Amino acid sequence: MASPRLETFCCPNRDAASQLLLAFQPQVFCGVCLGSASAGLALSALQLLPKRGQGARKVPKAAASSSSTILLLISACDMLGALGVIFRSTVWLGFPDFVANISVVNGTDVWPAAFCVGSAMWIQLLYSAGFWWLFCYAVDSYLVVRRSAGMSTIVLYHMMTWGLAILLCVEGIAMLYYPSVSSCENGLEHAIPHYVTTYVPLVLVLVANPVLFSRTVTAVASLLKGRQGIYTENERRLGTEIKVRFFKIMLVVVICWSSNIINEGLLFYLEMQPDINGSPLKHVRNAALITWIIMGVLNPMQGFLFTLAFYGWTGWKLDLRWRKSEIPWESMSTSTAAENAYGLPSGNSVNFPDSKQTTAEPNHQADETLSMLSEGSDASTIEIHISSGAHELDGNDADVE
Repeated sequence: MASPRLETFCCPNRDAASQLLLAFQPQVFCGVCLGSASAGLALSALQLLPKRGQGARKVPKAAASSSSTILLLISACDMLGALGVIFRSTVWLGFPDFVANISVVNGTDVWPAAFCVGSAMWIQLLYSAGFWWLFCYAVDSYLVVRRSAGMSTIVLYHMMTWGLAILLCVEGIAMLYYPSVSSCENGLEHAIPHYVTTYVPLVLVLVANPVLFSRTVTAVASLLKGRQGIYTENERRLGTEIKVRFFKIMLVVVICWSSNIINEGLLFYLEMQPDINGSPLKHVRNAALITWIIMGVLNPMQGFLFTLAFYGWTGWKLDLRWRKSEIPWESMSTSTAAENAYGLPSGNSVNFPDSKQTTAEPNHQADETLSMLSEGSDASTIEIHISSGAHELDGNDADVE
């Protein structure tokens, strides 16, 4: 479970709202987090491992872009974050006496506090980096349509993602634990900067990604019209599939993190009350505790739900034999019958004619752009068949001219 409240648990003189959560069935909550994170990690690994019958597929080199790398990095951040949740929950369940020393004011043993701060920062940093990568994916999708993205931009994405994630995490932690972990003070002036720096990437994804995805879908519609000069049912279906994929991504974010926003709003409301244990606030306390448990279930499952949104269900049949081929999450669905086949998520098959066209090169670029938007979708079955012979012939004609 990823929440800025994890860092406040490390303060011996924590605020009343954090104490309310920490005292509410800690063993049950840690067990829920452990079970959810373990299931999410295992299912995510199952999704990403190569499957039988997929290793022989090849990917055209021209279709390479940063999109597949970004999808892999998003899944990696979620899986490493879930691993941190597993480690933290295991220690809290297996060594209660060790964790109890965190609440000791002016204690001489620094290891409990170091574990609390270190594990909380690990979880928060990885999930924050995942949000930044998700924002980069939306930016990259839009730039791909505008023919302005490629593998060269991945370096800029790395600098922005890891630089901002580390900067905001360190700044928020420094403000929260000032002047020290053992004497960090109560009060919103210490907590608010930490919460702001934690939720900035989440709010950015919720606000900016829908706008970027919407503009990308609009640009894709224009791109599809330019392929054949008309907007047929096939082109409309392809545009719809891309739109549905973006919708699934945002749906996962809303499902997994809306409980966090609701929970923090309720807890801040309780903190502003003179007595949070009063009977008039009973329903508010219950709502805060319920959303706290929901967070423990949904946050660690984000990685698995994202793999479903990215790739669809890839199946149970694993193929762990080593082979020199493209791994599934870096490739698009391709047909063994046509070397230049590109996949989009659907259950139908669309074949375009092989006739020679004067606009073969622009169409070829448009096909590559569309395929980049669906990179990593190994379960997709729509295939846009482009005549490689026609493109080669057009290239030869160009050389002769």
